[in-house]
Amino acid sequence: MSNSVNKSGEAIYNQLFSKVAELIDFARKKVATTVNLTMVHTYFDIGRMIVEDEQQGKERAEYGKSVLKELSKQLIEKFGKGFSVDNLERMKNFYLIYSNQISAKVLRKFEDTESQSNTNTLTAFTPITELQTPRFLISWSHYLILMRIENPNERSFYEIECVANNWSLKDLKRQYHSSLYERLALSRNKDDVMKLANEGHTLVRPEDILKNPLSLEFLGLEEKVAYSESDMEHAILSKLQQFILELGKGFLFEARQKRFTFDEKHYFVDMVFYNRLLQCFVLIDLKTQELLHKDLGQMQMYVNYYDRNVKLENEKPTIGILMCKKKNDALVELTLPKDANIYASEYSLYLPDKQLLQQKLAEWLLEFENLDVD
Repeated sequence: MSNSVNKSGEAIYNQLFSKVAELIDFARKKVATTVNLTMVHTYFDIGRMIVEDEQQGKERAEYGKSVLKELSKQLIEKFGKGFSVDNLERMKNFYLIYSNQISAKVLRKFEDTESQSNTNTLTAFTPITELQTPRFLISWSHYLILMRIENPNERSFYEIECVANNWSLKDLKRQYHSSLYERLALSRNKDDVMKLANEGHTLVRPEDILKNPLSLEFLGLEEKVAYSESDMEHAILSKLQQFILELGKGFLFEARQKRFTFDEKHYFVDMVFYNRLLQCFVLIDLKTQELLHKDLGQMQMYVNYYDRNVKLENEKPTIGILMCKKKNDALVELTLPKDANIYASEYSLYLPDKQLLQQKLAEWLLEFENLDVD
């Protein structure tokens, strides 16, 4: 920069540069997003054209196979790689899966957002085709993962969460492989399971934050007979971002080993969070051993202290969560009053068995259906 520019002028220039650079970065991201979404709509229409063309063939299976092979060859010659037979099959499946379901639940959830903000490229995007093509909100790579999910309710849930939380592809894979849908569903009643498919993971009541089990495989701790609570706490805090993602929506970290004192005695809460959606403090204590009656009583004391001495009048009652190796529902129910905001949640140091959770969820829903019939 010229020597004639004084410090004041340099500060003004730096501010101008920052604003221009920010605008260019935003524009580039917007262009990239628009290009990605244009390709998703294009692939949907290619799938539709393939299906409609196959339906005109006399021997559909053989006809479709030979046509896709020839179509792939010519498209690659004209446009380059990306149009292999396998990819054309994926586009066809994309159309078959989404032509009826087609993100209707997702669009209903986010259609109001479009009217509120014209800067949101995900919801304001309009397809270049004049065909009656539904809108899509996430990348093709995301849909390649979603298409593998057979349960339409589960697929809809993950699609909603991708849009609502701006999940990266890595985030989607992790949440799917950690069985987020099943873990949330098993913590709810039948009606609330359907809400997961229609609305995603919403926080209205304190119990909505619960997942069983919490999956802490990202900590990298080995599964062994015993390890200290301080070791586990240290591992969580070293990967706090991943832990907050696993906890759910709206969590803000406030403190570790939060001390409060009364009757000249000091007490420590392992971790204190604040949930801005529920507008309340969330206290978490780690228990690597069997959950005991005294643990519940201690957490009740912590919650009472926060409710009476820390929370503001406009805030909701404090929530207490005991993260334990193995929870005991009967012990929790007998020890605590029915209106207590205290919950026990199991944790797992490895990814849960997805097939087992799916089986448990199917059996659980079947029990509800039988009760309805009776």
